Amino acid sequence: MATSDPVYLRVVADIRRQIVDGTLPPGASIPSRAQLTRKYGVGETAARHALRVLAAEGLIVGRVGSGHYVRDRPVLLPLHRWRFHDHHAPFGADVQSQGTRATWDWRTEPAEATPDIAQRLRLDDSAPVTRTHYVFRGDGRPVQLATSYEPAEFGESPTEESPRGLVARLSALGVKVTEIVEQVYTRVPQPAESDTLALPAGVHVLHVERTHWAGDRPVETSDIVIPGDRFRLVYAHSLQP
Repeated sequence: MATSDPVYLRVVADIRRQIVDGTLPPGASIPSRAQLTRKYGVGETAARHALRVLAAEGLIVGRVGSGHYVRDRPVLLPLHRWRFHDHHAPFGADVQSQGTRATWDWRTEPAEATPDIAQRLRLDDSAPVTRTHYVFRGDGRPVQLATSYEPAEFGESPTEESPRGLVARLSALGVKVTEIVEQVYTRVPQPAESDTLALPAGVHVLHVERTHWAGDRPVETSDIVIPGDRFRLVYAHSLQP
């Protein structure tokens, strides 16, 4: 590390290394600020900054009145994309198949397409769309967020009395979905997302931008937000002989 780097980064690098190589296993106590100052020969401000950086990276967690500890490494549960694509709630079906009770809430409302959504749906800016917000829960705990957009001509408020998947609902309107395209990237969660999903500091989310196509026309697009510390996405592609 360059000598011009702030001294607290030396502390961060050493503790991070110990966490990664297992010298400090999950649950292990992290030295206090006073102990860090003595061990690394730094000031209390540098020690405090080091602890903040490690917490922001999601490597350690603080417990009031107790200190800091190495954060547990959660087992990432698989989410099988497309396996239940025609279910009215694909995420719920996948989670339930793993023995978790899945529930979800939604709110549907008319809206105007933002420039980004208009581009994704090939609509004019401010064109009318139907927007639906979802909060999916596993055993009562929020585990996924989604916002879906459809051209107003297709939009329909989902109901428990007549649960229909998007593909089946559009098929009833004479629209055949021919392709589902997903783009996945990681990002820092927005504050509201962190609050709803109860994300620890430093945890990123997986953002899935999913679009249903009917031929060369996009007929629905969604932004799906998944905690990066709880799930891994699984994609399977069948190869026809």
